[in-house]
Amino acid sequence: MVLSTCFVFDIVNDLKKNKFTANESNEITSFLEQAFVRLEAWFQWFNTTQSGKEIGSNYWHGRHSTATRELNPKTLSSGLDDNPHASHPSEDERHLDLRCWMLLAADCMDSIGKLFEMEKTSAEEYGSTAKLLSDFATLNQKHFNQVHGAYFDFGNHTEKVQLSWTVVKAGNNHPRSELIWEVSERPELKLVPHIGYVSLFPFMARIIPPESWILGKQLDLISNKSILWTAYGLRSLSKTSTLYMKRNTEHDPPYWRDPIWMNVNYMILSALKHCSLVNGPYRERAKTIYDGLRSNLIRTITKLGFCGNNMIRSRKREEVLNCLLAGPHFSY
Repeated sequence: MVLSTCFVFDIVNDLKKNKFTANESNEITSFLEQAFVRLEAWFQWFNTTQSGKEIGSNYWHGRHSTATRELNPKTLSSGLDDNPHASHPSEDERHLDLRCWMLLAADCMDSIGKLFEMEKTSAEEYGSTAKLLSDFATLNQKHFNQVHGAYFDFGNHTEKVQLSWTVVKAGNNHPRSELIWEVSERPELKLVPHIGYVSLFPFMARIIPPESWILGKQLDLISNKSILWTAYGLRSLSKTSTLYMKRNTEHDPPYWRDPIWMNVNYMILSALKHCSLVNGPYRERAKTIYDGLRSNLIRTITKLGFCGNNMIRSRKREEVLNCLLAGPHFSY
């Protein structure tokens, strides 16, 4: 969903700004017109199968509520596999990243519908969905935490979880030690206090007004070395998180719990550039952070020799290890 939505969004925006030649515009328009039916089916699938209990809410379905060997049940459907969500999966969850993806997708469909003068009812439906999901007051009510100055997921959650070695015996097999999930506190419905890439999705989706103090808070999170900022790019999960660099199972090392992901860094960089071009009290600061992050990413890519999916940083010394998790076969 990530790459598809971003691709269509960028194409439609560039069409509006007349950034293509006449021949290119004709070819792109032809493609979008033919693809619209499939894009519509794709959108409706997400909007129905990944919907939440409340109007306008979404959550990634498929998390295992009975998992006993995961520190935090993975969310494979999101693509952010071990990124922390609520400790106890339930239908009450509200996932911030999916809300923003659905906003982006609805906005794309609305723009394409207007571009081709589709049936009014269809265009109005996508426009109404985009308007609902972009409502700043509702977003803050559902996902914003005043104390942290950050956006979070919502769900049935407790921080009092751990994996402990336990002797397990199955049938007539010899007993063996396994890492088993232990909970020492009753979970409750609340915001899930883990700052990371997901927290920045409203910033990346450009929902936050340029004059809002909340925008300043997002810039604080991005530029804080104790949270996300490193000399090589923004880490995927804050060092303040209780799950920072924690293995999710005995055999699953951290994947979205520190490694620097270039695709998300690019999206954040794009949002920073947007902020630096829009009039507002945080314009100059956004430009300064944009320049710093851009330099760090370029230096990292130059040092590696190619732009990989993600990278691990050494915990003992601040230098990028020349061994990517995804490797050059999955580079961009």
